[in-house]
Amino acid sequence: MRLIILGPPGAGKGTQATRLAERLGVPQLSTGDMLRAAVTKGSPVGLAARDFIARGELVSDDIVVNCVLERIAEPGAASGFILDGFPRTLGQARALDEALEQARIELDAVLELKVVESVLLDRIIYRAREAKAAGLPVRADDNPEALKVRLEAYRTQTQPLADYYRTAGLLRTVDGLRPIDQVTSSLLAELRLHRKPESEQTSLSRAEFE
Repeated sequence: MRLIILGPPGAGKGTQATRLAERLGVPQLSTGDMLRAAVTKGSPVGLAARDFIARGELVSDDIVVNCVLERIAEPGAASGFILDGFPRTLGQARALDEALEQARIELDAVLELKVVESVLLDRIIYRAREAKAAGLPVRADDNPEALKVRLEAYRTQTQPLADYYRTAGLLRTVDGLRPIDQVTSSLLAELRLHRKPESEQTSLSRAEFE
């Protein structure tokens, strides 16, 4: 399956993307990891990204989209993928759609984790406390001030993607505040409910949802 996962910071996107990737047998793709891999590999996309990074600039949308296409063209993504953290803006979503259409690749669904923002602060504080207690590094943005900035950026830049993908008939929304296992089960149930007819499927097996 070819999926995108959406949700505000602290909603559990990374956790659920990892779980779904393991369950469905597809790679979880983050733009940061893909860009670093492209730069290390020295591909044309990686070299272009390296120039932006060297100048201290944000990597342009077209380079990020090309990086995504380069990655999903690899054998490891032949059966599908889960995009985690991309797209972040309507511009990126439109550019991705255009590139996927040219590559004759269709998205199966966009999964959205809905949460109450007031609860996210408690999650962030708890995550930071748990990391510190375990002797692990605490994320620099796991604090109330940084969360407010990240939430504002999400509301203005990324939240509109929900309507964009809803209009396209791809959006599947679940309650992201429930226990982790229940959220995973709900996401899988949404995918099973909206899966394509068997005659249209190319890589999805019954076992992936059992």
